[in-house]
Amino acid sequence: MKRYCLSVLLVVLLISLGCREPDSGLEAGANAGLARLDFRKVVKDAKDKVFPAVVFIKCLKESHERGKKITEEVSGSGVLISPEGEILTNWHVVDKAVEVRCLLFDGRSMDAKVVGSDKDTDLALVQLKLPDKPDKPNTDADAEKPDTDDAGGLPHAILGDSTTLKEGDFVMAMGAPWGLSRSVSIGIISCTHRFLPSHSEYSLWLQTDAAICPGNSGGPLVNTRGEIIGINTLAAMIGGDMGFAVPAETIAYILPQLREFKKVNWSWTGLQLQPLRDFNRNMYFEGAEGVIVAETDPESPARRAGILARDRILKVAGKPVNAPTEEALPLVRRGLGLLAKDEPVQVELLRKGENVTVMLTPRTKGKVEGEELDCPRWDLTVKAINQFDNPDLYFHRKKGVFIYGVKYPGNASNAGLQTQDIVLKIDGKEVVTLEDVGKIHKAALKEIKKKHRIVFTLLRNGLMCQVVLDFARDFEKE
Repeated sequence: MKRYCLSVLLVVLLISLGCREPDSGLEAGANAGLARLDFRKVVKDAKDKVFPAVVFIKCLKESHERGKKITEEVSGSGVLISPEGEILTNWHVVDKAVEVRCLLFDGRSMDAKVVGSDKDTDLALVQLKLPDKPDKPNTDADAEKPDTDDAGGLPHAILGDSTTLKEGDFVMAMGAPWGLSRSVSIGIISCTHRFLPSHSEYSLWLQTDAAICPGNSGGPLVNTRGEIIGINTLAAMIGGDMGFAVPAETIAYILPQLREFKKVNWSWTGLQLQPLRDFNRNMYFEGAEGVIVAETDPESPARRAGILARDRILKVAGKPVNAPTEEALPLVRRGLGLLAKDEPVQVELLRKGENVTVMLTPRTKGKVEGEELDCPRWDLTVKAINQFDNPDLYFHRKKGVFIYGVKYPGNASNAGLQTQDIVLKIDGKEVVTLEDVGKIHKAALKEIKKKHRIVFTLLRNGLMCQVVLDFARDFEKE
């Protein structure tokens, strides 16, 4: 039985390396041995190309979720993609970071800054703060020498082509799991086009069984040629080894924008899309081409253009769009997200069997998350309502502020204030922005000896209520 299992394994290795079938039993044994050695060499060579470029990242991040501003240390991974010190990592690794430190393969530690990031695809670009070049006398001989300073000497990896991947291809996940500096694990591609609707609307995912643990986020997923074919981002903590990476195909779209604009300037249309064959909802539409409009967002460009639910979009700006299944939706959404802003485009659609043409004018998507504010002594934090981050709250109030965090124990929790409460007024003064809250909070603390109670007018689950906040007690000193 053991010999049979070993034979099967060797056949798999031979096929994966493109080896020819041997002509004799003796040649089979020799070639099988070579294949095993070749496979190990392939893995080692690929690892050696990328492993020196893997970076261990530590960040100090500001958090407001617990009702006060907290600075905490988190760690993750990254990979150098240029000799100038550019590092590719995840957005969630460096989001809200006030300090970024990186540990390189050779033991050097360097500070870094976040160049740009995109929450929608969970990607970020970080730049090492490289040491200044030592002053050297300029001579004619020096001018002819190539630049070999620290920046030019940084090891880096190159992006590969994730579109050529097949299920069963060998890959390696590299990074710093559980903050353990760096490691490498090996596995296969389990799925090349995994659809995760709750994570990114613009990208599919690479699924792998190579071990990805907390801390691996931002590290590279590497093919056997030693190329980055993904950035490790998600992992299932239960149910076996199941990790997910942002594919290099998506990175190729995002990276130039992070370099030039510090962000991705997505366009917003307000179209909620549905595939022609929606297995999960058990809905199947007529036709073999196009994509179905499930709904349009209120006050969106799509609604203003007159696009209706159940319309079947066939072309946008003269280019066919097609989403037969849900796996095709991210590519369609990415195309819409990359449309020019404030420029009308022609949309051809089918409505109740008739061809209809409308003009759609996308606008800038803007921020996908509101700013936050700490209110000491009140023992709460507030956040600006954002239509993408807080759609339920945005339904009730297009512009406003809600309670983001409540400290326990604290004055806000004692008063009965709750997270997700929309703040309408404080002490009779209307609240629309974080600046409004900041001014009222500052004035209240200044007059605390004369008055230590204040009335919050709130919208809670669609109903208006009032809560009296007594902030006489200082929980920080107890």
